Amino acid sequence: MAMIGIAVNGSEYVNRTVAALLEKLRIEFTKSRPRCSNDNALAESKNASVVRKHLGYAHIPQYHAAQVNRFCLEYLNPYVNFHRPCFFPETITDAKGKERKRYRYEQMMTPYEKLKTLPKAAQYLKRGNTFKKMDDRVKKVSDNESADQLNKARSAFFNTINKQSRNVA
Repeated sequence: MAMIGIAVNGSEYVNRTVAALLEKLRIEFTKSRPRCSNDNALAESKNASVVRKHLGYAHIPQYHAAQVNRFCLEYLNPYVNFHRPCFFPETITDAKGKERKRYRYEQMMTPYEKLKTLPKAAQYLKRGNTFKKMDDRVKKVSDNESADQLNKARSAFFNTINKQSRNVA
């Protein structure tokens, strides 16, 4: 009689050979499941609020990956990190020990501004990078100019993809 295997908790996505190698080397193996936002909330929330907002939900073929990476490095990442404000929560614990998140207007800042508020923030910078260099970069363009550059670059990027797709077809 044949046994039917049932995949549980995303095990259908596990590469058994890699899992065995990790076990042999005594490396802890953790897994996450596709499209399960509870598994990796940070990545899934970034996909929803940042990447999908600017690139949409349509499939972009893999041969455009270099262009997508270039767009993200030159326009999207600088805009998101240096010019796009976001709320940072304040955790409040009540008398019963229940934690609540509050999003106050005073706590709205860019991720770069938030980084600078951390204790010993300079230790998190890449070697050779300083807050002075990054401040100079931020001041080169205003928030609105950065958003405008992003929108123009995105339009040019999608126009390039559309032209290439028509030539392939």
